[in-house]
Amino acid sequence: MLVRMIAVDRIRSPHVAALCADLRERLAPYHSYAELEVRSGDGNDPRAAMRDEAARVLRHVRGDDRVWLLERTGTQLSSEVLASRLARVAHDGAQRLTLIVAGTYGADATLKVRAEFLWSLSELTFLHEWSRAIVLEQLYRAAKIVRNEPYHH
Repeated sequence: MLVRMIAVDRIRSPHVAALCADLRERLAPYHSYAELEVRSGDGNDPRAAMRDEAARVLRHVRGDDRVWLLERTGTQLSSEVLASRLARVAHDGAQRLTLIVAGTYGADATLKVRAEFLWSLSELTFLHEWSRAIVLEQLYRAAKIVRNEPYHH
């Protein structure tokens, strides 16, 4: 199964970019992984920005994609439960699991409707690029848990 992340905007911090690169490298032996960045919307009109960003994201989502949206109001998971859910998606025969990280103003309703799961990392609000790093680390941690390899304690 290919796990991919579609994120609105790019990572601007060189430190976060380096962390994400390290985590992608660690994840490589466990998952096929791909990332795609789409342009953020015009900040003068937040609703229009969210709508435009959603349209850009959805252009890259196939009908058979399993889609999880990162959403602060979604369901929080422990690392063990995340590992189990990811394993179940793969076991169910999914070709692609697409994780969506929306932009500054959040996710348009069209993304929420398309997603089969709304995943909350926390009730806290994180910077967009930090969310991406946290997701990568949790994907790596989940892979280690599934294989019963040391990393997670």
